[in-house]
Parts: sequence; structure tokens; C-alpha cells
Amino acid sequence: MADFDMLREIVATIGKKDVIVLDTIAHVRPEDEGQIVMTGSHGGISSGEYAGRAPLAVVFFNDAGIGKDEAGIAALSYLSGLGIAAGAVSHESAKIGRGLETWAGTISALNPLAEAAGFARGEAVQTGVRRIYGG
Repeated sequence: MADFDMLREIVATIGKKDVIVLDTIAHVRPEDEGQIVMTGSHGGISSGEYAGRAPLAVVFFNDAGIGKDEAGIAALSYLSGLGIAAGAVSHESAKIGRGLETWAGTISALNPLAEAAGFARGEAVQTGVRRIYGG
């Protein structure tokens, strides 16, 4: 079996915010506060609990096909309650577990805070991030 390292990398700085790519949201850190996080993790409630540990500017997950009772994006509502903008990219545009693919993915779901910030379903997540935070 090939070696596998979980990615944690700053891939861009847009405006005054870093874009941090994490293959797993379990690697979010307190020092990520106020930053933009792209994770390969599903957007289920357990992922939301990890993401909620730091007040992020915005976090994007993989929608994991949405699933029964929208379990694949349950974190979005949970994070809205914590004041964190959150969204998911389509599993058809990004592999689950690959944060770089989330960063290159297409938005499929948003919580009200992400919508209010200006993100739109169907757009490339990079396009939204650059438009909203690039200024």
C-alpha cells in the first residue's frame, strides 16, 4: 500500500485571508480562526462539530451525495447556528477526502450565512471565494 499523507496546506491568500486546504476537517486548528477552509470531509454533523471548534470565515465540505435526510450536508445548518458560513461542493465535482478537489469543486449547497455572503449554487467555489474575499 502506498504512503498516504493527509494534506494541510495554505494554497492561496485572497484579500487578507488564507485559503487552507485540509483533506480532513479533523485537522482544523484554533489558529485557523477567521480563515477560509476547504476540506475533503463530508458535510455531516460530525464534521460540523470539528469545524465549529474555530470561528472560521467560511468552510466548504464535500456533499457526499447529500444522502438520506440530507445527512451529507447536515453540518451546514449546525454551523449556521454558530455563526459560521458554510457550504458544500458536489461529489460529482470533487473526490471525498481530497481538500484540493473541494477547492476546485462546484458549489451544491449553502447555509444562509454563506448565501448572505454572496456565494451561489452552481458556481466554482474558487470563483466565489475570489469575488467575495478578493477585495
